[in-house]
Amino acid sequence: MIFVVPFDGTSLAETALVRAVEFSTVLDEQVLAVTAIPRGNAEYARERGWIDEEEPFDRQQIVTTLHEQVVNLAPEADFRHATVGKYAPPGTIATRIRELSTEVSPSMFFIGSENAGRVVSTVSSVGAKVASEKNYDVVIVRNHAPTRVEKLRQSSPHRSSKSDFYQD
Repeated sequence: MIFVVPFDGTSLAETALVRAVEFSTVLDEQVLAVTAIPRGNAEYARERGWIDEEEPFDRQQIVTTLHEQVVNLAPEADFRHATVGKYAPPGTIATRIRELSTEVSPSMFFIGSENAGRVVSTVSSVGAKVASEKNYDVVIVRNHAPTRVEKLRQSSPHRSSKSDFYQD
């Protein structure tokens, strides 16, 4: 089984990737980051911070940058990308992401989305289309901060790897 993270390089996508890695460590699963890039759409690329204002669209450079982000955050994660039409709507992008992930039979999707907090079906992004699939569970990441579990672990005075029950 594999945890899939739609990855566009935003801070919430980065957080979703980190959360997927945290889960994968506990559950011994692989992580796959997937990206769909609209072919030649410089405006879309600028909106996501993939290129600077005056920089020309360079698909290979964008793929390299996104891949490096994934590797820096999750060295053991795999990365796949695909292209879609220049003006592909979110539904087309989501379909392409699902196609990429279907090849690996994902068990969970980790989606970083600021606007997924209400009802998933109202999300006007890739997340809504991916989250509607019933073949896997979906984790929606809305908070940039570390998980509460990690905060508790760091602040706990009891950092023993065994519970008291198993004392020698």
